[in-house]
Amino acid sequence: MLVSQILKSKADDSVVTALPSITIAQAAQILAERRIGTLIITRDERTLDGIVSERDIVRQLGRAGGDCMSEPVSSIMTSKLVTCHRDMRADAVLEKMTEGRFRHMPVIEDGALIGLISLGDVVKARLMELAMEKDALEGMIRGH
Repeated sequence: MLVSQILKSKADDSVVTALPSITIAQAAQILAERRIGTLIITRDERTLDGIVSERDIVRQLGRAGGDCMSEPVSSIMTSKLVTCHRDMRADAVLEKMTEGRFRHMPVIEDGALIGLISLGDVVKARLMELAMEKDALEGMIRGH
């Protein structure tokens, strides 16, 4: 399965973004309100400056305490992003996520952000693929 197919199968294909200048507290509030795990940080809705996850916020809280919540999110975001493109295979994305130990990957086309896929999206797509293969094999065995 390709990343493009995963993007099409998502119920909500919007990507939640924020400016690098928002505070960590504001980022946490957006994540909580939207019930998402990751926020894309961008100055222009096109170019990626970074990504921040719930895990990033929790780690900073553990290191610096509650005072860190007034710091800009840019101080904790990951700026060296691993991205994918529409034509990439889901298993390659899964491998990158597993190796890098992250759960969200921006999808880029012509240098611009076009989507975001999660580990859950990839696993769901793979399970659907396996179910179709199983059905096809059962049909072959039954002679249909």
